[in-house]
This record gives sequence, C-alpha cells and structure tokens, in this order.
Amino acid sequence: MFFARPLLAVLSLTALLAAAGFSGSDANAQQIFRTVSPDGRITFSDKAPLDANARPAAAIALAIPGAGTDNSTLPFELRQVAARFPVTLYTGPECAPCGLGRALLSSRGIPFAEMTVTTNDDIEALKRLAGAPSLPFLTIGGQHIKGYSDVEWIQFLDAAGYPKDSQLPSNYQRPAAKPLVVTQQAQIPAPAALETPRAAIPAPAAPPADNPSGIRF
Repeated sequence: MFFARPLLAVLSLTALLAAAGFSGSDANAQQIFRTVSPDGRITFSDKAPLDANARPAAAIALAIPGAGTDNSTLPFELRQVAARFPVTLYTGPECAPCGLGRALLSSRGIPFAEMTVTTNDDIEALKRLAGAPSLPFLTIGGQHIKGYSDVEWIQFLDAAGYPKDSQLPSNYQRPAAKPLVVTQQAQIPAPAALETPRAAIPAPAAPPADNPSGIRF
C-alpha cells in the first residue's frame, strides 16, 4: 500500500533538497561487484576481481542511474536540469503504481532512466539503495522517494526545476528499461605456458673418417 506524504511548500522543498544532498552525484555511482572465491565465500567490492589465480566467478554490477541516456538533443534549460538532477524510476512487473509513475513522468516530458527489479539480485540491490524492497522507487538527483504519490512527485520535480509542460523534441526516444543488476563474468587471464619451448638442438655431426672409434664432441 502506498501513502502520500503531507504537502510541502515548494520553497521548503528546495531547502530540503539542498540539505539532503539533492544533486546529480548519484549518476556517477560506482559499480558493485560480487565475487565468489574458490572456497565459496561471497565478497562485495567496488573493484573488479583481479586475482589471476582465482577460478572464474560471477560478478554483479549495479547499473549506473542515467548511464547510456543521451540528453544532447534536449533544449538547453531542460538539459541543464537533467544533468544536475537526473531522474531514475525503479519498477517491477505487475506493479500498477509503477505504471502510474511512468505515465506521469512521460506525460510531463521528464527525461528519465528506468531500472527494472525482477531477480533476487535486483531486490537485494534495491534494499541497499532504498532501505526496503518497495516499488515504485524514484530518485531525483540525490533525493529518494518511496512509493507513488502524484502530488509529491510533482512537488519534487517542480523544486528541481523541471518544466511543468513537456519540452521534449518530437523525435525524442526514451531509453529502454534496464535491469537494476547486470550479471557479468569475471575475466580471468589465460594461464601462461608451464615451460618455454627450448631452442632445437642440432643433430651431432657425423664423426670424421679418421676417427674410427666414433667419438663425438
């Protein structure tokens, strides 16, 4: 069940967003790798596995919000807002509020990235991001909004500076939704040859005719 939060004045929202770190820094989030060691231990790190002696292990990378979104065709003001406060919508299958949220963003002309939550890895990643596996989940810059409320979402979009009416070009195409967690295979270098081939040893020359004993040097 999703509840709308109390109404806030736009001026108060602006101060709240600044205090909460309402910025575009989330768009530069690092990837998160999950590595399984030979003894079965699972570790998480922001660095890709580099151990050449480790056997191939699955790694997951948390998709970067807004990655791959081309905003170069947007009007200047809208492009500036989208760069400062990128919008990312996290959705799941058979989620009616997710559809309502997607429709609101689309009708208002908000350029946004959509991350889908379908697998167990997606759910665990969402817990780390939102603190709970509830959908929809919306981020506007560094501001996190749980659940769907059209009034609340509109207030935060207004405070961020997004235009009230769509300014998207007629040929604009929203990026396709992507899974929240991207499974990758750790690249393990091929083992080097155990021994460097030795240079071929030439066959010994036949003993001279005046060496009847056949001694070779």
